[in-house]
Amino acid sequence: MIRPISNERVEKTREEILDIIKSATLTHEQKVTCLANKADSLLEVLDEVPGLDELLNCPQEDRCICDLSEGHAPLRPRYIAPDYQKLMKEGCKYLNLEPPTDLYEALNTLLIFYKHVPSVTNYPVYLGQLDDLLEPFIDTVDEATAAKLIKLFLLNVDRTVLDSFAHADIGPKPSKTAHYIFEAEKVLEDAVPNLSLKYEEGVSSDEYLKEAVECALVSAKPSFANHKMFAKEFKGNNYVIASCYNGLNLGGGSYTLCRLILGNIAKRSSSIEDFKEKQLPYVMDVMAKYMDARIKFEVEESGFFENNFLAREGFIQREKFTAMFGLVGMADAVNYFMGKAGKTGRYGSDEEANQLGVEIMEIIDKFNQSHTNKYCEGTDGHFLLHAQVGLAEDIGVTPGTRIPIGEEPEELIDQLNVLSKFHKYFPSGTGDIFPIDVTVHRNPEYVMDIIKGAFVKDLRYMSFYSSNSDVIRVTGYLVKRSEMEKLDAGNNVIQDTTALGLGAAKNGHILERKVR
Repeated sequence: MIRPISNERVEKTREEILDIIKSATLTHEQKVTCLANKADSLLEVLDEVPGLDELLNCPQEDRCICDLSEGHAPLRPRYIAPDYQKLMKEGCKYLNLEPPTDLYEALNTLLIFYKHVPSVTNYPVYLGQLDDLLEPFIDTVDEATAAKLIKLFLLNVDRTVLDSFAHADIGPKPSKTAHYIFEAEKVLEDAVPNLSLKYEEGVSSDEYLKEAVECALVSAKPSFANHKMFAKEFKGNNYVIASCYNGLNLGGGSYTLCRLILGNIAKRSSSIEDFKEKQLPYVMDVMAKYMDARIKFEVEESGFFENNFLAREGFIQREKFTAMFGLVGMADAVNYFMGKAGKTGRYGSDEEANQLGVEIMEIIDKFNQSHTNKYCEGTDGHFLLHAQVGLAEDIGVTPGTRIPIGEEPEELIDQLNVLSKFHKYFPSGTGDIFPIDVTVHRNPEYVMDIIKGAFVKDLRYMSFYSSNSDVIRVTGYLVKRSEMEKLDAGNNVIQDTTALGLGAAKNGHILERKVR
């Protein structure tokens, strides 16, 4: 049932639509996407959740729940992770594609298919395990041709998949495909696609890891995922890293992602006891019920799983989907209560503060394990916890469970020890970013040792980029400094994530991270 909305909201939306049409910085594609979101915002069709309006639709400084711009009437899951291996083996009836027989056809097939994979961004957030997909075809051409084709493929993706949440995976085994990707990315230095290497000691060789690190120090990719950790949680190798750094089931995805804003929940609490026993449980319950309402609409009313070819042909299966229960501002909440108690300790550098963070995580994890949703069969009826990385408009909000920028411990090992307390809670994604001094280009083994040691301590995901590189990792996605400068000067830029990066640079101080 469509519920009525106020005339005031309708008029405000009309004004926003006109502003979009007149915008000098939005491209045509970006305007179309924004206009579609505005049309959707005029609907109210989800089951009503008591208490939601107070927590979601309030001034930003008081907001305790955020729906991350998914819209008021979700017409598709937020994140979709197709089984591209099925495409390579069987082709696609809907797109009239036969199974590819050589590298030319394999790359062309993928590029066509990407055009038809939706997500919250209207672009695919998962582009496949590229080495597994392409390695069977890599020797159908000579080495020079293979290298050129891979480079052109990556160039095409950067210019047509106009959002750097598009994410591809490689590893853990070395491959010719990965070698060609590294060589191409060091030359291209493009923001799309995002890329993860699933690393596992004993499977991923040192030569392979070194080549990946050298590529990351030039192009800010790949990031490094703890394959052993992800594989254990997802019961094998049938998982993907998508969007920022999101672990999801292959052939499934996530219906929705909403986030708790822990710092604001802390501010509405009269004490730490009130926060732990009343305010946090109350807000979590409201957000979980809101997510349930979104999922119910997607599954029971939107028609997506009945009508979209991805589901009809088995590239995705609804039973492999889950939802992501996100959070930001762990440091903000902890530091608020430490200050309220008259203590000077800060999250990231004080053991009492860090332990309070762990206690809060245990409360959130326990709640999530007790809440069930019948349509989240992909994860045994539960949501997956996710350390969300923030929005461009966030001011004074720390991503996930990260240490605030400017407060990182002097010694890297101390920072890693803090992070190791929290990464285990987030199968659907958490990660930390380390700008690396340019002198490390002469000693990539330094970064290799960090990765190996961190993964032994159960860190989940790590990203590196050179302190002087054009491509940088913002929160979980990539942008180019040069493109942010163009946008800041009032010019169009091709990728919509550049605007998010510019906002994060101004509001989140991402360019001020401690250089290692």
